[in-house]
Amino acid sequence: MRHVPVLLNEVLEALQLKNGSNVIDCTLGDAGHAEKILELTSTDGKLLGIDADAEAILRTKQFLYKFDKRVVFSRDNFENLRNIVKENEFDNVTGILMDYGWSSPQFEERGRGFSFLKTDEPLDMRYDTYLKCSHEVTNPPLTPDGKPIYGSCSAAELLYLKDFKELEEIFRKYGEEKLSKEITEAIIEKRKEFPIETVGDLVDIVLEVYRKKLKTDKEVPWVGGLHPATKVFQALRIAVNDELGVIERVLPQAVEILQSGGRLAVITFHSTEDSIVKHYFKSQNNKTIKIITKKPVICSEEERVSNPRARSAKLRVVEKL
Repeated sequence: MRHVPVLLNEVLEALQLKNGSNVIDCTLGDAGHAEKILELTSTDGKLLGIDADAEAILRTKQFLYKFDKRVVFSRDNFENLRNIVKENEFDNVTGILMDYGWSSPQFEERGRGFSFLKTDEPLDMRYDTYLKCSHEVTNPPLTPDGKPIYGSCSAAELLYLKDFKELEEIFRKYGEEKLSKEITEAIIEKRKEFPIETVGDLVDIVLEVYRKKLKTDKEVPWVGGLHPATKVFQALRIAVNDELGVIERVLPQAVEILQSGGRLAVITFHSTEDSIVKHYFKSQNNKTIKIITKKPVICSEEERVSNPRARSAKLRVVEKL
């Protein structure tokens, strides 16, 4: 299964691509956007494709092999954008794309516990599995401003290491989970009895809390509506990969790297992500950038039907002054 890119036509139009354009795809995924970008910038345009997931890089090479030396691959977190560009001597950048959505194969095929439906999988949720949890190493990886990257912990490690206040905030802030306190209390109690290591372990805890709250039979399978574990798993994924912190750190780098007249296109799927992007763009409007999209671009009704994941996508575009 290959991931279907969202807002594809809107992104291509926004970037104003032409022959010879050099573009950075910061979230390469399955190269759905990247492939079309390369087609529109042939024969002289180049693309720098970045992904923290080593498996994503391997998969992507089979889709982009025909473009040969026009593609430069980097297995790294795009929060290191400035260094990645420097190391690969990727100059004259006229377009940058950031798609903060997850790739379908990561949920369906990686075996890392991203989906609450895969009950036998380990609770990992890391995009980059090469990093060890910070508490296991003497010198943990650091952000550009010198802070430990706790996002390198797996979800299971995070559930073990965090105290009540920290866990409750994760579920409330990142997942907007209305039963964040009750779920956190249950996790704290359960981890005293056994390690919460699999998807099924966590799903059972969340379902138990919801059934108690709604006074439903614990033997009855959950049917209909949003699954209770949806927001909890979303929140953990964001926390494990420090997704919001990465967004805050990478946006200034992207603007710095762009040539004058170059464009930055950002796709978000979560209200908090969009808020970070919107406020940064507003703070820099008419200083370093010009806002192209006064309101975020959303998908067409046709795309909404054909690709349900697109329904929450928002595209914001700016141009470097």
